[in-house]
Amino acid sequence: MFNSNIGRLRFFFYSAALLVAEIVTFVLCVVGTVGIEGLANSKPGPSREGLAAAVLVTSLVIVLFRANFAWRRSRDAQGSGWILWSYIVFSTLFAILQAGTVLVVKFDGEDSHSGLNLLGLALVGLWAVILAGKQAGGGSADMASSLSFDDFDPPGPLRGTAALHSASATSATALAAAYATRAAPVPSNHPASPANGRPRPGGFGKRGLV
Repeated sequence: MFNSNIGRLRFFFYSAALLVAEIVTFVLCVVGTVGIEGLANSKPGPSREGLAAAVLVTSLVIVLFRANFAWRRSRDAQGSGWILWSYIVFSTLFAILQAGTVLVVKFDGEDSHSGLNLLGLALVGLWAVILAGKQAGGGSADMASSLSFDDFDPPGPLRGTAALHSASATSATALAAAYATRAAPVPSNHPASPANGRPRPGGFGKRGLV
């Protein structure tokens, strides 16, 4: 199940499902540790360590699934290895920084996490490159082999015509062979003259003998 290749559509839906799962698990981590109201009223520091640990563990688990889906999609499209590994490494860094951000975030309306936002944009770009990879088997060599007429099977309407041409060719070959056999010289039953030019004796009597 986790080793087969996946196409573009499946990769898109798998990624969307992981995004929803990540949001749901984050909410569950908040509710299961300090609560939504407790998180809003808490101060950055040790009071959020349990929440940060829970977010880190669940995020790394989701990163494993995300890396597996990206690897299967990249293998299906024969994508570049450095793009795949960059996506995996950046996803891991994003999970770690996201857990660290929970410790220091302030709910005062200020957005001071520009580095995390840039990393998120880089992840989106790498994900789009992996998604847009072409399907494997579209090379020129495969195209040339697909144009070979050795194993050509004509469609239904043309199959009878192809069979008719094949039968005509077979008949023409048979007629040519028969004509060649008929045109071959037939050995004569009359004896040939001897080398000295003297005629052989006749069939009746012994006239002509010396």
